[in-house]
Amino acid sequence: MKRYMKYIRPYLYAFILGPILMITEVVGEVLMPALMADIINVGAINHDVGYIVAKGFSMIGVACMMMVGGIGGAWFASKASISFGADLRMDLFKKIQTFSFANIDRFSTGSLVTRLTNDITQVQNLIMMSLRMALRAPGMLIGAIIMAFIMNRELALIFLVILPLMMVAVGAIIRIAFPRFTILQKKLDALNSNIQEMLTNVRVIKSFVRGTYEEERFARSNADLKQSGLNAFYIVIIQMPIVMLFMNVTTLLVVWFGGNQILQGRMPVGDLTAFTTYVVQVLSSLMMLAMVLLTSSRAIASLKRITEVLDTEVDLNDWDARYGQVPVKNGKIEFRDVSFRYYKNSEEKVLDDINLVIEPGQTVGIIGSTGCGKTTLVSMIPRLYDVDEGKVLIDDIDVRDYSLKNLRDGVGMVLQKNVLFSGTIRENLHWGDENASEEALIAASQDAQADSFVRNFTEGYETELGQGGVNVSGGQKQRLCIARALLKKPKILILDDSTSAVDTATEAKIRETFHTTLRETTKLIIAQRITSVMDADQIVVMDEGRIVGHGRHADLMETCEPYREIYDSQMREEVLA
Repeated sequence: MKRYMKYIRPYLYAFILGPILMITEVVGEVLMPALMADIINVGAINHDVGYIVAKGFSMIGVACMMMVGGIGGAWFASKASISFGADLRMDLFKKIQTFSFANIDRFSTGSLVTRLTNDITQVQNLIMMSLRMALRAPGMLIGAIIMAFIMNRELALIFLVILPLMMVAVGAIIRIAFPRFTILQKKLDALNSNIQEMLTNVRVIKSFVRGTYEEERFARSNADLKQSGLNAFYIVIIQMPIVMLFMNVTTLLVVWFGGNQILQGRMPVGDLTAFTTYVVQVLSSLMMLAMVLLTSSRAIASLKRITEVLDTEVDLNDWDARYGQVPVKNGKIEFRDVSFRYYKNSEEKVLDDINLVIEPGQTVGIIGSTGCGKTTLVSMIPRLYDVDEGKVLIDDIDVRDYSLKNLRDGVGMVLQKNVLFSGTIRENLHWGDENASEEALIAASQDAQADSFVRNFTEGYETELGQGGVNVSGGQKQRLCIARALLKKPKILILDDSTSAVDTATEAKIRETFHTTLRETTKLIIAQRITSVMDADQIVVMDEGRIVGHGRHADLMETCEPYREIYDSQMREEVLA
């Protein structure tokens, strides 16, 4: 728990004042029955109106004190718990930002969303409940028992019989509930993953008319969550009737034995009234403690899931970077005996014995069949993944010796799956350089052949994009992503099949930029169309994770059969078209 003290220290005053103020409520609750007993025993029996009025004002004063203490205690408890949750959520988000793709795959996106939201809310609720009841419930329990013993020791012995039995019953409930809450959170993970996948791919679902299938899949996840929730809360439901049973039995015993004492003249009527109130207070305080413990069983399950994320060892970091302050200067790239597996215990290599040198400013085309390792190869350059064997060097420095910031600042990447964010076109482009001038922004858009269609929008660069860029076409999205990367002015630019939705004339204009604006930038182009890379300085041909040929177009036509087959196939298709 030491790690969580950092979230308590800034709000320590609230963590202290909240429970202290709640004690004023306890004092009032303990005093009220005694004052009421005095009114009955003295004022009512003696018909002393003045005494009744005086005690009445005393009760009003105590009630006001309780109100101030209750409001203040609740306010500080809310301040402490909500602030704790907000700071913890921020640190958890920062930790997830450092995760490699492998770390994210381990948890799943839906699970991480649940941990950032629902799990932290459970911990936050426990803190709020604990601060409001941590001193109040024990204080009321102890105070009521003391007052009961002072008032009538013989009747108070009933507590010594009832309380242990009640504590055993509540403890059994909590023991059963804890594992069920753990399962409940896992089912919530699954439901969130289902929802996220469905909403992200809603257009695909509609185009394939798979709405009914997704409804059935969601229904199964929802039913699993429902059943897990019922299994957990069935136990919670049992708690209240059990506590009420003990409360009613205790009250019945007190009234029975107390009534006999009144008939025998050994106990005033007012004391019995006060005593029954203390019975309710004692058992209510135990019920509060039981609720705290029950809530804690779910919160502890959530806290373990949060700690699991915070304790995750990020398998890709720059703590040992020997050249942490060095930026990427020239853009020379070298793959030296590189091999890689997605699953470390697998014998199948995604990349196998890759050796390749790319000089600064060169344009390199990478071509090959689907799944041959093209995207994985270029992902090694900005360290989206780390090699299993060999080295990737930029400017003769191992990429693992750069700081991740400097390395990725020097590499612009347009991914195979183009991603835009909700906000304006201008805000999306500024991801490339948040301080870019208007002239630089427009120049990058012109080089990416995006400026013309952006200006045709009514709002121009202030046009609002939906989440993921849903209100622009695939080709427009690709050009905006290219413009964003160009605005970064990287030393290395990677285009991963990023002009597939662009017509050939527009693609040709984009390629012209490579020989002018990006003359000194090293360009890597993954392409399906061989015409996109025919004029490259060198073309890399990949097959099943290996380089089977590299050189210029004319050389490969003579020496590389796989390349020649791709060329002949695509040229034949163009003729037929």
